[in-house]
This record gives sequence, structure tokens and C-alpha cells, in this order.
Amino acid sequence: MKVPAGVDNGDRIRLAGEGEAGESGGPPGDLYVQIAVKEHPIFQRDENNLFCEVPISFTAAALGGELEVPTLNGRVNLKIPAETQSGKMFRIRGKGVKPVRGGPIGDLLCRVSVETPVNLTRRQKELLQEFSGEVEQGGSRHSPQASSWLDGVKKFFDGLHG
Repeated sequence: MKVPAGVDNGDRIRLAGEGEAGESGGPPGDLYVQIAVKEHPIFQRDENNLFCEVPISFTAAALGGELEVPTLNGRVNLKIPAETQSGKMFRIRGKGVKPVRGGPIGDLLCRVSVETPVNLTRRQKELLQEFSGEVEQGGSRHSPQASSWLDGVKKFFDGLHG
């Protein structure tokens, strides 16, 4: 049985003449196969779009870079702009699922997740502490989300006591 590209959970495929034998020597009926799509280790599907989570390093997020992302038909390069925040969604047009009944191919949506380094050496920790001190001297211009959040927390507590 050939399964057409783009079928989804619950779709049915009709196999003409592959069913039970007909009554009184009549022709066999049709066989209907209901599709159950197995989960993919990398992609989740939402209609014709695919979604994936892509871990990136702290340095790639801060400085920008490029990484290879898998698609259903090969790899593509994804440009990561400097100062990318965790959770940023990138859309790669036309790299999703081809609809079974025609129409435009879906997109691949990649959400980046900035990975915190682990198992650091003593020297790596020293460098990060030095870096942290430099960033803290810059104040809110280096951490606008944290500064905005802290301002909101301060206003919340001031409102409770005011």
C-alpha cells in the first residue's frame, strides 16, 4: 500500500477491491485504512506546519551565528542574529508538510532554547564571573528584560505597601 505524502492522524485511505468478498460471488468490497501517525523524535506537527525546539549555546545567542537545522528533505542553515533571546521563534518557509490534497507546503517553526553551560572548569567559572561583573556595570542596557521585570516586581511590592 502506498501512503501519500501529507496524510495525518485519522485520515482514511481507500483500497478499491481489497475488502471482503462480495455476497453470492459478487466483486470484493473496498478496504479502508485509517492512518495513525507515529510521533517524530524531532518534529511536532500542527496541520501543515512542523515545529521543533533547537538548543543553541550562550555564545551563539549573544554573538549570533549559523546552525544546520534538519528538515523532512535535507538540512538548511538557520541564521541566528546576535542578542537572540531564549524562546525566539524562527520560521523557515516551505519546509513543512506537503498537503495531501494540494495547496501550499507548510513551514518549519524553530524555537531556540539557550543552553546554560554545565560542567565548567575553574577557569571557565572565573571567566564567567569576570564577564558577569562587566555586564553588571552596564546596568539595564545589557539585560533589558531582567531590568524591566525587576521594575515590575518593585512596582508590585510598592503597590502592596502604598
